[in-house]
Amino acid sequence: MNKDIYLTNSLGGKKEIFKPIDPNKVKMYVCGPTVYDDPHIGNARPLVVFDILFKVLKCKYGNKSVTYVRNITDIDDKIIESAKQKKISIDVLTKKITNSFHNDCDYLNCEKPSFEPKATENISLMVEMINVLLKNKNAYEKNSHVYFDVSSFKDYGKLSNKNIDELKAGARVEISENKKNPEDFVLWKPSNKDEPSWDSPWGKGRPGWHLECSAMSKKYLGDTFDIHGGGRDLIFPHHENEIAQSSCANNKSFSNYWIHNGFITIANEKMAKSQGNIFKIKDFYQKYNGQVLRLALISTHYKQAMDWSEDLLTQSKKTLDKWYECQKKPKGKVLIPDDDLAPLYDDLNTPGFISNIHKLYDKAAKGSDKDKEIFTTACNFIGLLTEPISKWQEFKKNILEISEEEILQKIKDRNTARDNKNYQLADEIRNELLDKGILIEDKDDKTTWKIK
Repeated sequence: MNKDIYLTNSLGGKKEIFKPIDPNKVKMYVCGPTVYDDPHIGNARPLVVFDILFKVLKCKYGNKSVTYVRNITDIDDKIIESAKQKKISIDVLTKKITNSFHNDCDYLNCEKPSFEPKATENISLMVEMINVLLKNKNAYEKNSHVYFDVSSFKDYGKLSNKNIDELKAGARVEISENKKNPEDFVLWKPSNKDEPSWDSPWGKGRPGWHLECSAMSKKYLGDTFDIHGGGRDLIFPHHENEIAQSSCANNKSFSNYWIHNGFITIANEKMAKSQGNIFKIKDFYQKYNGQVLRLALISTHYKQAMDWSEDLLTQSKKTLDKWYECQKKPKGKVLIPDDDLAPLYDDLNTPGFISNIHKLYDKAAKGSDKDKEIFTTACNFIGLLTEPISKWQEFKKNILEISEEEILQKIKDRNTARDNKNYQLADEIRNELLDKGILIEDKDDKTTWKIK
């Protein structure tokens, strides 16, 4: 196996060999949640994708050599508006949603990042960066607002392949009488009396959304680091603006590799509140083990759009049911064969790795305990089969539409029907149980049942 890691760099749009600045200090920053509402399934995709990239980087460079930073945006216009609508304080809202986010991470079996800074805990760093940008003539102040002057950064638009003329004409650009140019973006703005605010040289206010990631990545990873990740929706304007302000403030390149996952669609339409097709992660808690969602989320290559459906979840559950039959906890350190691991090194090709796991399963199903240990280790590497089969089965029992007492009564009724040669009724009872997730088997004059 080629030991090099390849990643598709959005900055240029090509697959490249990943070469860290320092192999002993690999650094990755991923944009985390804005905690104004419970995370939805679209938010789950980058959580799982970059969790697996974190694992791959540690596999190659060592656990202690990789730093993964994922921020929490706990001050933003969306948060202020959501708190008003819910008629609760911003502090109560952000704590509640942050807790919900962490529950989702646990449910999806994601590792904790090395650091998880909050925007509100790093305001002074943002003020400091604005001061530098003003000093360098990359920003200007007007009416207690501070804006980044996009025309001062010649490479603006390089990540998103946009040019200044396009931006001037674009309807997405915020219009303000305080701006010199319509494409300029806010670094600091005043707060209303009922909104959170911090002291600054430009008056009480709060930072623009884009600034926090530039300030916090610098704090934990330095001026230049290896990988910056997030969803495709962040390429413009968020990541484009991060590059501009960081490059100008630090007088250095920002991130060397930009990795973006594709959208999740529902019935081939982008998820949106206006479409009424938003599925929150917590909506799945009672129906599916989190591993089912995790497998579903990596069944498509991270760069591609993924269409979310009940069929996708059903298939993922069936696959895990089958895989759990061959689970064998490794007794010592077990290595995944290089050829089987190779797809993950090749631009995080999770579908290719899953295909290899199927092959390892086929071998384990008719092989030795060693084969089962290798198969289980491969599953564990991507966060699957990490709990005992008893816990997996217990979850399935808890979500059944029928109790164990009812199952046993149905089996008794079926046996009575068979004794009376009423085979049509016996078949109807079998099919009824099957519809509720119960398989029954007749053997040696006994009927046993198990969860489908």
